[in-house]
Amino acid sequence: MSQVKANDTVKVHYTGKLKANGQVFDTSAEREPLEAQLGQGALIPGFEKGLVDMKVNEKKTIEIPKEEAYGEVMKELFHKVPKDQLPGEIKPEVGMGLMAQNPDGTERQLRVAQVEDDHIIVDANHPLAGQDLVFELEVVGIN
Repeated sequence: MSQVKANDTVKVHYTGKLKANGQVFDTSAEREPLEAQLGQGALIPGFEKGLVDMKVNEKKTIEIPKEEAYGEVMKELFHKVPKDQLPGEIKPEVGMGLMAQNPDGTERQLRVAQVEDDHIIVDANHPLAGQDLVFELEVVGIN
């Protein structure tokens, strides 16, 4: 029986949880399995490492330290934005998601971290930055 190896395309069902409190943040249950080619940067490093050597129909639980997931929270990714630069219809609240356009035209997701009278502080870190993660994996296909 074949095992997952570098550069394989795999189909995997997963449930991702925060290690700190067990809260589920994403799952493929009730959906199609995730399909991705290893070695292409589409998966976080710890997830990819956890799949290597698994067989079809094998299940396992892996722990991924933040360094092999979305990294540490970086203070330089917090930015002050004057409220008068926001679209008029937006009433910013802590935790609210916003989209910003980068100079190259691509979009970036931001989260409102703080609201003050004349400005807000936005956080451009990945929402899971600074978190150790746990994934339950089940390989359902290898190509």
